[in-house]
Amino acid sequence: MDSLKRICMNLKVWCVFISLFLIPISLFGNQNIEVGLVNWSRDLDEAYSKSHSTGKPVLVLFQEVPGCSGCKTFGRDVLSHPLLVEAIENEFHPVLVYNNRSGADEKLLKKFKEPAWNYQVLRFLDAKGEDIIPRKDKVWSLEAVVKRMMEALTKVDRQVPNYLKTLLAEVNFDKYEKVAFSMYCFWTGEMKLGGLEGVIGTEAGWLEGHEVTLVTYDKSILQLNNLIDRAKELKCANEVFTSNRDLIKNYRKAKASDQKKQLSRLKTIPNLTKMQASKMNAYVTVSMPKALEWLSPKQKSYLLSH
Repeated sequence: MDSLKRICMNLKVWCVFISLFLIPISLFGNQNIEVGLVNWSRDLDEAYSKSHSTGKPVLVLFQEVPGCSGCKTFGRDVLSHPLLVEAIENEFHPVLVYNNRSGADEKLLKKFKEPAWNYQVLRFLDAKGEDIIPRKDKVWSLEAVVKRMMEALTKVDRQVPNYLKTLLAEVNFDKYEKVAFSMYCFWTGEMKLGGLEGVIGTEAGWLEGHEVTLVTYDKSILQLNNLIDRAKELKCANEVFTSNRDLIKNYRKAKASDQKKQLSRLKTIPNLTKMQASKMNAYVTVSMPKALEWLSPKQKSYLLSH
């Protein structure tokens, strides 16, 4: 009996061990984990030609494959985020250069003076192969990559898509300021306040027996006194609860079925950020075109086909 138990235990261990490898394989297919899920081209000249025609910048990833754990983490956690992958493929012409291989890759390393066997480096080039923004090393976080992408797009006078902006907001969501407004209906509060410029997110909740809308906002865009004035104009500020009134301590989130009531009329949209959800909830019953402005092309296609 003890022998049978040991055999069963060993089988369970092997199943867990094998699953750790099968999950990445199923996710990345034949592509190396170090380069994420982006559909990378290997032809830089072709990318230059496309850039000349479209005006989109060329994004070049210099990456070590097979790479260290840091390279794999970058590929898995940054270059595999669905919205980031979509932004790279839609707004740029992405090209992969291996920094640890001979031949054409080695020639490109020398041309761009990139060190061999280095950690990953992302460079943004124009159709002539010139850096749009200065080269920068150690850009390894999702936040840092998104900021560089937005900077490069702005530099060449291309519009930064809203869904890319919301990705940056998502990364910093907990760093923004919060304030709660009581009103007759938190469903209305979420709808009316969510559409304000500078509002990053909304949530239905309860505070001191009142229905409230908890608003997360970017104070670099929207000052608290201006937000309060706008909330009063919209009749969504019977009472204002700021952080110095024990907002965090006494606030209670409403049940899931009370969240984003306008948005709940639609099918669930994949990979929706908190900011996207708040903006969609604000506009979906008022102006579908404005609501769609906050979605990525794939999200729009999903919504319109369902």
